[in-house]
Amino acid sequence: MLYVVAVAAFAAELPVEAYGMIGGGFIGTVGFLAIWRYGWGGLHFARALVYRKRMFPHMREAADALVTQEAPNAYLLVTTFRIDSGVTTLVYKAAFEAALAAPGKVTVVASIVETADQRLVKAIFRSICPDQDKVDLVVVRIAGTGKRDALAYGFRAIARRCPSKDDVVAVIDGDSIIPRNLIRKCAGFFQLDPQVGALTTDEISEVRGRRIFQEWYALRFAQRHTLMSSMGLSERVLTLTGRMAMFRASIVSDPDFIRQVELDYIDHWRLGRFKFLTGDDKSSWFWLLRNGYKMIYVPDVVVLTVEDPPADSFISAAAMLMVRWFGNMLRTNSRALALRPKKIGWFTWWAILDQRMSMWTSLVGFAVAMIATFFVSEYAFLLYALWILTSRYVLTLSLLTSRPRVSVFYPFLLYFNQIFGSLMKVHITFRLDRQKWTRQKTTSGARRTKRSLIASDFMSTYMHTLSLAAFIALLAWSVDVLPTPRALLFFP
Repeated sequence: MLYVVAVAAFAAELPVEAYGMIGGGFIGTVGFLAIWRYGWGGLHFARALVYRKRMFPHMREAADALVTQEAPNAYLLVTTFRIDSGVTTLVYKAAFEAALAAPGKVTVVASIVETADQRLVKAIFRSICPDQDKVDLVVVRIAGTGKRDALAYGFRAIARRCPSKDDVVAVIDGDSIIPRNLIRKCAGFFQLDPQVGALTTDEISEVRGRRIFQEWYALRFAQRHTLMSSMGLSERVLTLTGRMAMFRASIVSDPDFIRQVELDYIDHWRLGRFKFLTGDDKSSWFWLLRNGYKMIYVPDVVVLTVEDPPADSFISAAAMLMVRWFGNMLRTNSRALALRPKKIGWFTWWAILDQRMSMWTSLVGFAVAMIATFFVSEYAFLLYALWILTSRYVLTLSLLTSRPRVSVFYPFLLYFNQIFGSLMKVHITFRLDRQKWTRQKTTSGARRTKRSLIASDFMSTYMHTLSLAAFIALLAWSVDVLPTPRALLFFP
């Protein structure tokens, strides 16, 4: 209520001449893009409601009936590296309890690095699953060379057990706590449709950090719930999160799928060929997308993730996480776009294209407001601020369809994600080869010579600067701050 009163008072204090700008070029420049962006967001919002309220309940009923009739076997692959013992205990305790509650037999595959983790996992197994033959434990030890190797070794361990076509594999991160009914609530979707290759679920977070981190993660997961539900209507989500995704066992056992996850790379026209360090979830997603499988969203199953921000500073932590998240997305985006829209669906293809365009269109309003403030009218920024305060409040209220509560921090965090996130995406676009884990000290530049790094950084900075200059110049021309070059328009 205080927020609404403050915004209303701010609007009342603006002079009449400020509102006179609404009919001018300032608004006209961003008007079309605003209609597009908010229309696209509104479409996702409507599709999410249709999926959760109309389509998914029928899917749920049919899937539950199939699990009751015939129980598939399941595999829970948990990857653990540099996670404290308290979280590891909760993760494996939840995994073993979910295995006991499953309708069929379950094998828990623990892909770990350290001996202490192996002892801990075996102790938890003995305490929760004593004297029974329903749940089995397989420990896979790796050399700490990264999550991709951990997954590949785990996949091969599962393949050696020759799973049947209806068996399922849940890939679980070492800081993700799954619900007890995970297998029972998800396995039936694979029996319901043989084209379903994978699924993912809703997530909430337990953040071990300051209040601002807690609100930021809560906001991100609320937005994720809406976007995933919208893409679920097309039966092809835009990512299979590494926190918990469930696959058809025959896919996980496919040698080509395992190679894609273990040794993924792209050939860039300027940066050459480079391997992916992070983004194993994007590699598995692209393999299923390329091979024509459906990837669905299960909104009524919730996985709890334990989040440790990588830095004490909010800005620094957000930047580090965005470099990893957005880098994974952008490295896979171009090759996903190369797939035919008829193959992956027109809406899915357009949503992938929008990921690339939105990092520029999301900056238009802010950039035009700054240009207009300095060169047109001092009221431009105030009018823009009023619009942001109002529109982000409406967007915050819309998240009540995804979560039972929202926060007064959300309008400001929404705008932060838009501007800071877009700037980070643009930055990463010109530096796709630079990768870094937030939990381990592995970076992509470790094996490159100093000279090649300097040359690459120079060209990346040059192209980045040139693109930003062209972007600002185009916007300045659109609000008549820069004159139209007559020679380019062939006028005398």
